[in-house]
Amino acid sequence: MKNLLALLLVICIFGFFFSSCQNPNDPVTNNTTGDKLLKKTIWNVPGDFATIQDAIDDAAVLDGHTILVEPGNHYGAYVSKSVEIKGTGNAVINDGPLHPAGITMGFRLIAGSDGAKISHLTFTTDLSIMNGAAVNDVTVTQCTFLNSIQAISNWRGNGWNINYNTITDLRTRNGGGIGILVGDYLGGTVNDNEISHNTILGTLHVYSGDGGGYAGSGIVIYADFRWGGAGAEAITNNFVTHNSISMDSDNPAVVDINAFELTEGYYPDEHPGAPYVIKDNYIGFNDFSGTTNQILLSPLALEDYNNISRNLGNNRGQRLHPGLFKP
Repeated sequence: MKNLLALLLVICIFGFFFSSCQNPNDPVTNNTTGDKLLKKTIWNVPGDFATIQDAIDDAAVLDGHTILVEPGNHYGAYVSKSVEIKGTGNAVINDGPLHPAGITMGFRLIAGSDGAKISHLTFTTDLSIMNGAAVNDVTVTQCTFLNSIQAISNWRGNGWNINYNTITDLRTRNGGGIGILVGDYLGGTVNDNEISHNTILGTLHVYSGDGGGYAGSGIVIYADFRWGGAGAEAITNNFVTHNSISMDSDNPAVVDINAFELTEGYYPDEHPGAPYVIKDNYIGFNDFSGTTNQILLSPLALEDYNNISRNLGNNRGQRLHPGLFKP
């Protein structure tokens, strides 16, 4: 009897260690049907898939899964699922789908990608991360952007977290020269985005054939009413905190650069007397001191509608309570 109990104990211990050591990405057998049930949640590019797009498009890759991008150069993708795309080692997105303007995108977030996360990647594409379908709750963190026309463009998205990224150098092409953009042009609401702890530095390289008439931006919150556009109904409760922006233009006479902007494009001229839509945003504890043009408010009255305080450099606003700006 004792030997039988000892044998059962050994079997139980062996079963425990066997189950605890199983790779969570391995298939297991359904004891009822004998079918293999896929438990894999982490996928490698290359390895499991040749490209990031192949991984996203595969039916086995589900919302909540992780796509690990291995070292080397990779083509970008249209992101249509709520996946995490994470670089390992020196993983570089150096090419990707074409924007209608004929320039390369890294990732374009389309319907279905709400909640996606992009991290630990280097981008050398023209338009590196684009919100193409009012996608919400995206995280972009610990990425590096080199010489982008626009590094991170969140058009019409709510609840984005853009933090701990490094943007080195920007360039223009009769537009662009933007590190991080949050805005709208279709008359919606853009709320609850957080842009924090990013470093934007280097030179704005002005395109040799650039016609000028605009300025580049390290970070801009933008309601685009140009050419009769719908702009935004409200852009509110967005936080821009603890960022460091140190940039200058190599041809400021054509296109200069501002560290930070709140801009309602053409709004004052085309909508006289209408209420301002960029309001109740929080801009604090940023270091703009390394940029010649630090804060641009267009129109200037936006200072009265937003909380701008405690920034290094030429600060606007009162010394507001630190608790307003989150930790």
